[in-house]
Amino acid sequence: MAAAVGDQFLQGTTGRNTRGMLRVIILCTIAAAAVSSRLFSVIRFESIIHEFDPWFNFRATKYLVQNGFYSFWDWFDDRTWHPLGRVTGGTLYPGLMVTSGVIYHILRLLALPVDIRNICVLLAPGFSGLTALATYLFTSEMSDSPSAGLLAAAFMGITPGYISRSVAGSYDNEAIAIFLLVFTFYLWIKSLKNGSAMWGALTALFYGYMVSAWGGYVFITNLLPLHAFVLICMGRYSPRLYVSYTTWYALGTLASMQVPFVGFLPIRSSDHMAALGVFGLLQLVAFVEFIRYQLPSKQFQTLLRSLVLLVFVVAFGGLVLLTVSGTIAPWSGRFYSLWDTGYAKIHIPIIASVSEHQPTAWPAFFFDLNMLIWLFPAGVYMCFRSLKDEQVFIVIYAVLASYFAGVMVRLMLTLTPIVCVAAAMALSQILDTYLVAKSPSTQAQANGSAETVKNTASSMLPESLRSTRSPLIGIYSYTSKLTIVGSATAYLLLFVLHCTWVTSNAYSSPSVVLASRSPDGSQHIIDDYREAYYWLRQNTPQDAKIMSWWDYGYQIGGMADRPTLVDNNTWNNTHIATVGKAMSSREEVSYPIMRQHEVDYVLIVFGGLLGYSGDDINKFLWMVRIAEGIWPEEVKERDFFTPRGEYRIDDQATPTMRNSLMYKMSYYNYNSLFPAGQAQDRVRGARLPAEGPQLSTIEEAFTSENWIIRIYKVKDLDNVGRDHASAMAFEKGNKKKRPSKRKGPRVLRVE
Repeated sequence: MAAAVGDQFLQGTTGRNTRGMLRVIILCTIAAAAVSSRLFSVIRFESIIHEFDPWFNFRATKYLVQNGFYSFWDWFDDRTWHPLGRVTGGTLYPGLMVTSGVIYHILRLLALPVDIRNICVLLAPGFSGLTALATYLFTSEMSDSPSAGLLAAAFMGITPGYISRSVAGSYDNEAIAIFLLVFTFYLWIKSLKNGSAMWGALTALFYGYMVSAWGGYVFITNLLPLHAFVLICMGRYSPRLYVSYTTWYALGTLASMQVPFVGFLPIRSSDHMAALGVFGLLQLVAFVEFIRYQLPSKQFQTLLRSLVLLVFVVAFGGLVLLTVSGTIAPWSGRFYSLWDTGYAKIHIPIIASVSEHQPTAWPAFFFDLNMLIWLFPAGVYMCFRSLKDEQVFIVIYAVLASYFAGVMVRLMLTLTPIVCVAAAMALSQILDTYLVAKSPSTQAQANGSAETVKNTASSMLPESLRSTRSPLIGIYSYTSKLTIVGSATAYLLLFVLHCTWVTSNAYSSPSVVLASRSPDGSQHIIDDYREAYYWLRQNTPQDAKIMSWWDYGYQIGGMADRPTLVDNNTWNNTHIATVGKAMSSREEVSYPIMRQHEVDYVLIVFGGLLGYSGDDINKFLWMVRIAEGIWPEEVKERDFFTPRGEYRIDDQATPTMRNSLMYKMSYYNYNSLFPAGQAQDRVRGARLPAEGPQLSTIEEAFTSENWIIRIYKVKDLDNVGRDHASAMAFEKGNKKKRPSKRKGPRVLRVE
């Protein structure tokens, strides 16, 4: 008997060890797949930093590695926002740079001298593997099915909604922030289930790390209090909730205040007041629970009503008073834009001008989530079947993230993790049911109402079949199982195919290197950005000030290493509006602005020759709108539209449009590429006027090979005529045309 029990124990232990080892192997495979799927950009192009913001992060990381942490903390960057400069150390989230710096020094200690650029390029793919692991842990706390966590990890590893900001070279804050977001939620659920101060402290630790990495930490700051508040309203207050929330809030708030950019915001900003209010409510509820055992029921009810009313009046009055007095900052414009999609366009056009701040189009959900869209609601519905404390969190997270993802494209990042978790829970339930050879047991049927479903299905059959015990009859027959499992497998394979295609074609092209197709179908690499930035680096003085639209400020600072007037930080709306005014005004107005700000060169992006739609003419109206917000009497958007309300660049363009500095710089000398009167703008699909614009206060210094980047040098006062008309006449009579290197325009289709 003892031997039999021992053999059974050994078999059970061996089985558990085998399953555990298999689970580890699967997780390692998923992590490897997550990393590999993000390397298309390196394989197809090269190891390079992408987009705009990552170039500043890369520049800041190099400064941190070269000068040390304390110098980085006190860094004043005098090469940006000329002539103001920027207190960089106190105006950024340093978590990304510090993480890369720590990895760099650790590799050096291990005698692995990896270049800091390669660390920055590969950081996001590396953390994507950790995100898959965190998703597995988070899902395992939500579901009893072991396959749910593995499916969620696999979904998170390859879903385009997360890959879009984590491909190799996408060195942005989200590279590590999504991992911290998911792992913080896992620690919160773990803390809540165990009522452990240790888990609560770990939650606070990773929350502090999240605060240092990304401004999206506010999502956690409000989601955890909302979860606690809902549990209290559901009558689910417990000492576990008190310990976990109190520990997280106390330690997490202190940790977040150590980031200079955040400072005292956790106690002085309306964005954080919900967390403080729930913290106070928990103390009140805990006190009431204590009093409940000390007083008779009737007296307790009277005391409770009076206490709740008093506390509510005092707390609300104090909040209003502190907000009016300015002690607590009011809600920011970004907050209002989340609830009113038209708010930013009217009141804060600089926010609305960013493409990732636009409302999400419906096709984007399918593009980024594919089949998970219809599995997601099923997973959320399943949470209502038992509705444990942790499953309440899933429901709240799903509702909020779905709304915010619909309001702003960028917030698809916060929706993707919960979609992967809920979809995995739904799919694992299906597979766990239909992959078993036998029908569900009596107990499983009782719990899941499987018997009811089976009887209902059987009652719809003819009497002759109803009495038959054939295994081919019923929803749990072999035919049904093969159909369901086969369909699920096909869907999963199609999902992998979709994710691979989207990642390879849509999210793996660096914005500084463009891929195009020539008429014969061959691929052509357009490297105009780096060509122009390299020209600036080699042919201009180190202190030459560059004026461009704010989109390109970080790239100019990172690749050309030249001072800029504005960049992607967008902290000074007036300074950006000044550049917008210079671009949208006549030369007589623009030239004094450029001289006042010591501008030496002006850089613009023009895609009319190649059909590159992301150029400055297409962004021009945002420059006008931002400038109009500061100078409504001098810059008017309606002046750039025809009487019929059309935005045109051809013969019917308004005089204000054709005389603006941006229009002149874009089409200056452009007619020389075409036969007389045949100049075409391939982006706008318009034929340009026969006579091109003339310039008097600036002169062409450089135009890239495909005319995407054009750089103009601002003339000195001695070279500019006293009168604008005489200057233009002088320019027209003495201008030497820049010879074209091509016999005719090159027709390329930009991907």
